Amino acid sequence: MRRKHREIVHVGREGWLFLIGGSNGVLAQYRATPARWWRLRAWTKLIEARAARARGLGIRYVHTLVPEKLSVYDDRTDGLGFDARRSPARWLARRLIDNPAYVDLLGPMRAARDGPVPLYYRTDTHWNYDGCLFAYRTLLRACGAVPPADLFARPRFETTRVRDLGDKLPAAPTETASHGIIDRDAHRHYASPLVEAYEAAGRAPDLHVGAHVVYRNDTPGADPRTVVLFGDSYAHFAPIMLTGLLAETFREVHFVWSSSLDWTYIEAVRPDLLLFEMAERFLTRVPDDRFDIRAFQKDVPGDGATPQAA
Repeated sequence: MRRKHREIVHVGREGWLFLIGGSNGVLAQYRATPARWWRLRAWTKLIEARAARARGLGIRYVHTLVPEKLSVYDDRTDGLGFDARRSPARWLARRLIDNPAYVDLLGPMRAARDGPVPLYYRTDTHWNYDGCLFAYRTLLRACGAVPPADLFARPRFETTRVRDLGDKLPAAPTETASHGIIDRDAHRHYASPLVEAYEAAGRAPDLHVGAHVVYRNDTPGADPRTVVLFGDSYAHFAPIMLTGLLAETFREVHFVWSSSLDWTYIEAVRPDLLLFEMAERFLTRVPDDRFDIRAFQKDVPGDGATPQAA
């Protein structure tokens, strides 16, 4: 059992835990292989094609990757024996350096990793609230948007619990972390039948792909643009991470949990900005962009209709 845990989680310096295995074979992604080269080349072409298609619809496309903790905090891995310079996110950033559709988070986060607060949980795969704020500021600059004046001064609270990597170790270490109270001006305007069904059953934490919500922000200072965001747990459908921060900023934010785009939905909403966020480790699979959000509603009450932008 211990050997299996070591294969999935690496214990670094001062209790820092790193995902190295799992279904995505995280550590193996730092090896330069022909398969990796072809896969990342396919991602490059996909990003370029998405940007061109969105541009044809009068929409700006912005693509970003959440770097693996290994890619940012390799100095805390304590002799793991890998080369962070071979990060897949770094590979893409180099090849898309002149493409305004790609926003690199890895370079800025590495530059800020020794700042006053960490950007990732010590015992979790995810960025923490401060890391999310850092990425949010970076994305807003790329989108020509300005955060609400008081956003970074809003109240915080702390939680102490076993997090996703700690839960994979026999000792199950806990970690205390600070979280911001994000949702104040925005309200949830729409939740798909799937989201409502999971919430009603008390199983919201179990819902991932197919989660679909819309937030509205009617305050006078909100950026008047509409955003459609395809993302994952680093954004989330609850107003606790990137989606919540964007909802406090823009007039309307649509979130769909998927790495594959639903162009029918995008064409129906016609947002000003089409954002895509995904964890670096999921680069192992290149999506076909044939996602159908309606298909995820067929087994729950409601018709899964596409809500139109107001």
